Amino acid sequence: MRSRTGDVKEGTGDEVIALHPAESGMQLGRALLHALHNAGISVLYQDREMKTVWARNMRAPWASDSAESVSILPAAQADRISAAKRDVIASGNPQRLEISVPVEDGIRWFQVWIDADHGDGGTVQGVVTTMVETTEQKRREQTLTTLLREVSHRSKNLLAIIQSIATQTGRYSDGIGDFLTRFRGRLQSLASSQDLVTSSNWRGAALRELISGQVGRYGGDPVRSLRFQGANPYLNPNAALHIGLAMHELAVNSVSYGALSRPDGFVEVTANLTAVDAGTSLSLTWAEAIGANDNRRSEKRFGSVALERVVPASLNGTATLEIAAGRLEYRLVVPHGNFETE
Repeated sequence: MRSRTGDVKEGTGDEVIALHPAESGMQLGRALLHALHNAGISVLYQDREMKTVWARNMRAPWASDSAESVSILPAAQADRISAAKRDVIASGNPQRLEISVPVEDGIRWFQVWIDADHGDGGTVQGVVTTMVETTEQKRREQTLTTLLREVSHRSKNLLAIIQSIATQTGRYSDGIGDFLTRFRGRLQSLASSQDLVTSSNWRGAALRELISGQVGRYGGDPVRSLRFQGANPYLNPNAALHIGLAMHELAVNSVSYGALSRPDGFVEVTANLTAVDAGTSLSLTWAEAIGANDNRRSEKRFGSVALERVVPASLNGTATLEIAAGRLEYRLVVPHGNFETE
């Protein structure tokens, strides 16, 4: 419809959009070119003989840097697109393709829409090809798929650890009440270590932060109750969970019977990196003073089984637990595959 001012108006119902006469085809064309450029969309129009009539915003790999819009697509991809265009011209039905183009730093991905241009009589008089790069979207999808697989793998490992803890805790518990108390504590220890792993995007956890967190859950202020010295490597997720479990067992026993049961008590943890033939190994030592008549510490319960067998076996390492002359010392040696030093 046309208003009294001569402006052309288009719309339905109450929505009326005024188009000023100055909005010529040339002006609209310039606006659309800006839109194509900003959105990274390339458009190509060809006649029935596949001759280019016009092209807009053509970039590599759809065109070279020369004045002519010549495609520099790999031959296989170019043939695939050409075949799809011929089908569209013959049938009049649109097609959609996903194209991958190898480049120096990987692969670029594109969505390609091929539509027939129908004349007034319905005959196909040309073909319109629209190309949009989807490389970043594809990379995000691939990253998400990888992360989901990693989460599934880690979840299965975590469930296996929990199952092992439940079995061993039940074996060394005096009753259901004792089992629940100990099992809940160990689950909370795993949860604390898992929080560090998750916050690092599944990379792992720093050794000192891991130990400080476990001791702090039972020994009050870790600044007072924990004296840490030596290296601070970054543990991988599996090592973080198992070393966290070892630190939990040591901290719980210390709070019950050892140094952390006294107001002025503290534990010493030393971490040393040692070069060996197979690489660098981590030697982790927990030491504390205990009561001279502490017989319960030498009982074979899950705590000592976890420290001497479960944890080192899970890390392909070795461990010793010594209780003598009023002193407890636990030494865990972990091979390099379980941590990073940089």
